Amino acid sequence: MTEKKELIKNIYLYLATLIGLTLIIVGSVQLIDLGLKTFIFKKAEEVIVYPVYPKPVGPEGKELTEEEIKKQQEEQRQFEIKQREIEKQRKAANSLAMLIVGIPIFFYHLKLTKRNDETKN
Repeated sequence: MTEKKELIKNIYLYLATLIGLTLIIVGSVQLIDLGLKTFIFKKAEEVIVYPVYPKPVGPEGKELTEEEIKKQQEEQRQFEIKQREIEKQRKAANSLAMLIVGIPIFFYHLKLTKRNDETKN
């Protein structure tokens, strides 16, 4: 019975250590990806949308002037820039959360695993 408990304990410790390590790796990869896209490969975040030019019509059913069309296009461009910034912050928060959770899990269970291996010998 003791050997079975010891086996289950070892499986738990190694599995928890692996989960912590996985969180660290995934979080780190996401942060590196975000950093590369933000500072080096700046065009990697751009989205190219095929332009569609329907007859622009305002809320009253009137055709929009050239100035109003340009204003709408600029508003759309600003919206897309804000949306990309929000997505970057969301990704950074997610990555940091993985690291904040993964690092303690990994090191705590690694320490327990080493201590468990030392007591066996």
